Amino acid sequence: MKVSEGLSRVKSLLGNWATPRELPSQLTWKYAHEPELLGWRIKARNYNTTIANGLLVVMLSIVFGLALYQYFTSVFEPGFSKILIYVLFFFFISTPAVCMTHQRMNFAYRFTASGAEFCKWKVFPEWTLTFLKGLAAFTAIAFMCMASAYNDPALLIGAIGGSGSVMLTHASMNSARYRDLHTDFHHHTYEWSRFTEVAIDRKQKLVGLEFAWYNDYLNKHSRSTFPLFAKRKAFESILELVEQHLPNVPRVDRHVDRG
Repeated sequence: MKVSEGLSRVKSLLGNWATPRELPSQLTWKYAHEPELLGWRIKARNYNTTIANGLLVVMLSIVFGLALYQYFTSVFEPGFSKILIYVLFFFFISTPAVCMTHQRMNFAYRFTASGAEFCKWKVFPEWTLTFLKGLAAFTAIAFMCMASAYNDPALLIGAIGGSGSVMLTHASMNSARYRDLHTDFHHHTYEWSRFTEVAIDRKQKLVGLEFAWYNDYLNKHSRSTFPLFAKRKAFESILELVEQHLPNVPRVDRHVDRG
């Protein structure tokens, strides 16, 4: 019984990580009084994932090469402690790279008889600050314990440098500028008549709705496509709803930009 409850909790946590629970208080549905035809929430990478993944591979390769170079040219004596130092070095440097190339934005979609509403937002992850504090403490204690167990004073350098670098990261993330950079709220509302094209990207299992708008900066009319991020199994349901409410709008099989 306890095992099943534990698995249920893990499943719930994973679900909350992949799907934002509710709209934040800064956002409200315009057509909340109308019955919902279709609606969902999801966390998605709203950028070119191919480029981001390639960039991550390059960055990790550089960090791994640097760690190997430091390992073979350092003055530390060979042994477990030396290996651990550079494994943690690789971990500390590569973690920000993974976070940078795999950021996710919160999206919420709601369709009614009047039209479509799209919300997207991101809030500063407070849990990361707590995690970094705990990581700094764990690193310092672990290195000091190993320095005592292996009688290796060099490990004290790891205790100071490792925990110090983590706390520097904590300080930079806790700054007002960094918080503002990672806090954003947007709400878009469109009547069905605003959409001029339905873009169907079968490779990504992604539907995009094109709409016209006036670009004040360029002083001309422009067109943009709003991607409907969703789980791949919901692709056909979304496409069916869109085709039902936009029967006379052209449907084009093409790539849909995630940005």
